[in-house]
Amino acid sequence: MTPPKRDSNGARVTRRAAALRPTMLARVELETDRGVFMISVAAELANMHPQTLRMYESRGLIEPRRSPKGTRLYSQEDVEKLRRIQEMTAEAGLNLAGVERVLDLEHEIQDMHTRIEELELQALHAQVRLAEELEEVRRSFRAELVVPYRGGELVRTADTRSPFRSPHNRRSDVA
Repeated sequence: MTPPKRDSNGARVTRRAAALRPTMLARVELETDRGVFMISVAAELANMHPQTLRMYESRGLIEPRRSPKGTRLYSQEDVEKLRRIQEMTAEAGLNLAGVERVLDLEHEIQDMHTRIEELELQALHAQVRLAEELEEVRRSFRAELVVPYRGGELVRTADTRSPFRSPHNRRSDVA
């Protein structure tokens, strides 16, 4: 029989007490674009031969970082890209030229999505400016426009006669 578990103070710890104790979680953020794997490790992670990685690099499909001494350093993103290349060649039956074309098209699509987001933001700002200017114009015309009782059409205030003013009090009529 195993001895009962004890906490740091020597008190006996039951399963229930252990379950009620707060657990501490550590959150670690990793840079996925930082070159950390040497070619042998990257090749193993991607299930490839290191020579295949060198060939992909010479074709321009992958671009590992270099250490100060010139050693290839692959990032997590590079390893994921290598896995995608392997998937496209093995499962989809593409040759390296096809893989290259697919990667180029994916890059173009990403650029287009970025451009669309920029244009949508510009359009939204333009809509806001237009609405503000339209409201300003409406406010300026409210003081100048009157809806007469006859006909229901808009007429400038300056072009109407007030029903409360007599024609002999108006200066424009005395001429």
